[in-house]
Amino acid sequence: MVRMDVDVVGGRGAWTPGKVAELLGVSPVTLRTWAARYGVGPSLRDDGRHRRYSDTDVRRLQHMQRLINRGLRAREAAAAVFSGLEEAVPDVPAARRVEELEQAAEDLDFASLAALLDELLDALGPTRAWTDVLVPVLSHLGDRWVRGDVCFESEWALTGEVSLALQRYSARFANIPPGRAVLLACCPDERHSLPMEVLRAAMVETGIPAVYLGQLVPAETTAATAAKLGPAAVFLWSMSPGTADDGLVRRLHGDGFDVVMAGPGWENLAGREVTWVNDLAAALDLAAERLKG
Repeated sequence: MVRMDVDVVGGRGAWTPGKVAELLGVSPVTLRTWAARYGVGPSLRDDGRHRRYSDTDVRRLQHMQRLINRGLRAREAAAAVFSGLEEAVPDVPAARRVEELEQAAEDLDFASLAALLDELLDALGPTRAWTDVLVPVLSHLGDRWVRGDVCFESEWALTGEVSLALQRYSARFANIPPGRAVLLACCPDERHSLPMEVLRAAMVETGIPAVYLGQLVPAETTAATAAKLGPAAVFLWSMSPGTADDGLVRRLHGDGFDVVMAGPGWENLAGREVTWVNDLAAALDLAAERLKG
């Protein structure tokens, strides 16, 4: 989608200094100062005369501004972002990351959400990002619902951007090693798929071949895919007892597949011959174990 206030040069966004200053909440003078002192000015020319900021320039400036807000001096922040001197970047406490994501979600600031999530995954990886930051954010939103503070739009914005960020992160490890894979699927009525998307990203990152089918997967689709792929294991996700499809588990198990019931929705059905897992680290260990078997 092309922003109405941004021109396009060679297929790339071309931001005027005024629009960048407005986005960042700084004055054009500040932008010119940063460009003169730290070499972080616009990199595009639209007609050979006017300088414009590319989308990449803008994302870097947003990152630079976040570092300044976290206590770095402008020179240090510019060096960290534009020169790759990551040792200059201080550790960001999980509580600060939670606060930043919550505020961006509340403001429906999609650009900041995307940037914060990319930075989070780069810094912590999908497993720690989920347990240390994303679960607390989602829990806080859930608590707001309980208190009567309707915040559907904030939750929708956050979960959508988390899903996209996980896709971007996983794309770095796109080559699936030869051999059998682990099949990840949601129960047919399951809409809450983020934990499975996190599991897939964590598996791919660690070299575990994984095929993820998505949310609201028809039972026939899951069964047919398993029949064709012959996976080392089938992880079937359910968030709540209302979505747990015991019939699909029995069908897959009866067809000879190693089924793993994943998620809190299966708690009342645990203790049978089918394995139940409700922990991300345990799910990763189990997937690695099944591939060796």
